[in-house]
Amino acid sequence: MEREDDLTIERDGQEEDGMSESDIADQEARADNRLGKLKRELETTKRERQEYMDGWQRSKADYVNALKRFESERDAAKEAGLVKAIGALVPAYDALERAKEHGDVPPGFEGIIKQIEGAFEKLGVTQIGQVGEAFDPSRHEALGTDTTDDSSKDDQVTAVLEKGYQVGESVLRPARVRVAHYEA
Repeated sequence: MEREDDLTIERDGQEEDGMSESDIADQEARADNRLGKLKRELETTKRERQEYMDGWQRSKADYVNALKRFESERDAAKEAGLVKAIGALVPAYDALERAKEHGDVPPGFEGIIKQIEGAFEKLGVTQIGQVGEAFDPSRHEALGTDTTDDSSKDDQVTAVLEKGYQVGESVLRPARVRVAHYEA
């Protein structure tokens, strides 16, 4: 019904059956009125359909965005829980490591240390801080400086006083280090 001339009124010979010209004109006027009414209803229906379609599309987009937001919040909560749990275990692991370095660990505790190391590995926990790496304030905590006469070693870690740990991009604890400072 895009074109105006889609509807044509054909004469059915009624004017020959005793209908006057004015009766035919009245019938044509009623048909034109009905046609106009149908066109207005069609336009109203098209407009309402488009409004419903737009509303449905907005609702669908909102739903998809909510699903994405819920998924990212769930992942963030999962990582936060993991970070908190591992953060609680790190001091105990450090104590066992220090005891191991001094030879004060009973034989049964070495198995526990290996289990913790295995669990850390499975959970993606990595150690931070190695001698020779560049100092990064987001991953290292400088507790002192050492002078150097080699400019290429400026701002490099010279000693690791306490290991740091991270899970993914989240730093559980920064490594406590000494940093080289170049003096000419």
